[in-house]
Amino acid sequence: MIQSMTGYGKHIIQLPTKKITVEIKSLNSKSLDLNTRVPSAYRQKELQIRKLLASGLTRGKIDLNLFVESTAGETATKINHKTLMQYMEQLSEVVAADQVELLKMAVKMPDALKTEREEIDEDEFSEILKAVSQALVEINTYRTDEGEVLKNDFLKRISNISKHLEEVLLIDSQRIESVKQRLRSALSDLKERVDENRFEQELIYYLEKYDITEEKVRLENHLSYFKEAINSKDSNGKKLGFITQEIGREINTIGSKSNFAPMQQLVVQMKDELEKIKEQALNVL
Repeated sequence: MIQSMTGYGKHIIQLPTKKITVEIKSLNSKSLDLNTRVPSAYRQKELQIRKLLASGLTRGKIDLNLFVESTAGETATKINHKTLMQYMEQLSEVVAADQVELLKMAVKMPDALKTEREEIDEDEFSEILKAVSQALVEINTYRTDEGEVLKNDFLKRISNISKHLEEVLLIDSQRIESVKQRLRSALSDLKERVDENRFEQELIYYLEKYDITEEKVRLENHLSYFKEAINSKDSNGKKLGFITQEIGREINTIGSKSNFAPMQQLVVQMKDELEKIKEQALNVL
């Protein structure tokens, strides 16, 4: 079973005085790249959140956003009355303005408002960790669903490569006959008498040089191995990437040996399917 590195998970919890939203997004990456955005009040607990993320997501570029919205009547931001009055008094000596205008200017000055830092409630943070865990469940479900889409696409393209390989084998006899005719034509143009035995030996040499039986067998094996890999429990993008390299090597060798336009066209089609597999494999966990 394969999973995509692309995913999204979101979970919302409602506490007596706060609404907390955890949102996790992931994209493909060669390793685990964690980015967390949490309110400053929870910054001291950020390491615990990162550890929880790392335990649930092994690869990918991960972005976590923690939003905390107060639903109670009180707010942590308070007016600094003494400082505000001093600003208004000093401003009245500089500009001629009424109290409302002075107040508008004063609140923009440093320290006119003060934020009281709240201590983290451990029960509250425990609920936050539960929300993160639930968001991880959701993003992994998303990744599994996306992985199923990728799997179907892989199977379709592997099947296409197999069909093109069968077509290659069907026209292989025409290719061999074409090689023979070209060699005979070249000799005829030389207008020289040749030893038939010697010619047959050279012909056998060239036919062996152009033979693709080994490449065909290896390519079929690699295609079968790829299908096994995407269904195995330990399937991963790096492993699939290695197999596609081997598939590409055999396709390229068939292309270099083909020396026959119809076969080369089929090789191009196989390469096109393989490139699409490689591109999608980069997004496999």
